[in-house]
Amino acid sequence: MGHAPGPGVRFVLILGALTALTPASIDMYLPSFPELARALGAAPASVQLTLSAYLVGLAVGQAAYGPLADRLGRRRPLMGGLALYAVASAGCALAPRVDVLIALRFVQALGGAACLVIPRAIVRDRFDPQASARVYSHLMLVVGVAPILAPLVGGQIVHAAGWRAVFGVLAGLGLGGFVLTALALPESSPRAAAPGAGLSDYGRLLGDRRFVGFAACGGLAMAGMFAYIASSPFVLIELYGVPPRAFGWIFGGNAAALIAASQVNGALLLRLRAETILARSITAGAVIGIALVGVAVTSVGGLPVLLVLLFAYLASRGFLQPNAVACALADHPQRAASASALFGVVQFGGATVASALVGALHDGTARPMALVMGGSSVLALVAYVALARGRR
Repeated sequence: MGHAPGPGVRFVLILGALTALTPASIDMYLPSFPELARALGAAPASVQLTLSAYLVGLAVGQAAYGPLADRLGRRRPLMGGLALYAVASAGCALAPRVDVLIALRFVQALGGAACLVIPRAIVRDRFDPQASARVYSHLMLVVGVAPILAPLVGGQIVHAAGWRAVFGVLAGLGLGGFVLTALALPESSPRAAAPGAGLSDYGRLLGDRRFVGFAACGGLAMAGMFAYIASSPFVLIELYGVPPRAFGWIFGGNAAALIAASQVNGALLLRLRAETILARSITAGAVIGIALVGVAVTSVGGLPVLLVLLFAYLASRGFLQPNAVACALADHPQRAASASALFGVVQFGGATVASALVGALHDGTARPMALVMGGSSVLALVAYVALARGRR
């Protein structure tokens, strides 16, 4: 395992570009939904399934790539995933019906999942746990820009060339990632796992209380973020009367809080342990989450207080996520890809449950959003204290 003093900019940019494919694949085509529905004669619910199919594919794909990357090394599974992603993206651009598009989005996600699992494992291969947390913080700067820019770029592409062109661009990005990996990303796996390791690695990870605790923290943090993403348009635009254009600025500002906090986190890691920062961010998130519930229930402070709390909540996630990943992978260098995969499955499982839960609890108020955000934050604190805190 390497103990380099710090990551190079080129290294971070390469891994960041690969990891950013996933948010780009989710957000870039969102502006095309109305045109896509008209062009394919599809109901809005069917178009929404193209997004749901992608999220399901990400969860399934991540579970598969973990053992593969630990057994075969990092490069081959990553290049195979990128090739599948590029081909499926091209297929999406040519899809004649919405059901075909839904199926191809699932396949596209199966390929793209490699870009979530394997870059995290590569970081763990090359750096010790403390340095890994710094690299994950730097990656959040690159990856965090994608959800902000992707809808803007996608809107321009749809306006200029139609919805199919968006998937053509994604196919090109996948091909570019394949070439970049082939030319600029050397193998980093310390050793190949023994044949048949596969699912047994997941069993060992699930039997590790600290790993389960850190993964639960990451999954619950993602749940809170997706509750915000799924609910904030309704809460801010319809409930509080925020103009759509102003909502864009608020959403972007909160994303900037997440990114900025992750960069401050990288600086703090020069003098504080990753787990120390993680514990403090989880505690702060729980306090903020409880305050959010109080504001939603009582309406004390109105919109200004709500916006401050949302900003603070997203900022706390900028400290939590990179350290949760680093701590979860710290004790598993020989099965880093499997640990990364299982961590990712828990994250997207939390996101899926939270998105469904805020929909099921929808009552025309801000309470469902606040309850899921606050509840997930408190549960993250419980998971950390009960499972992850302290040494083995």
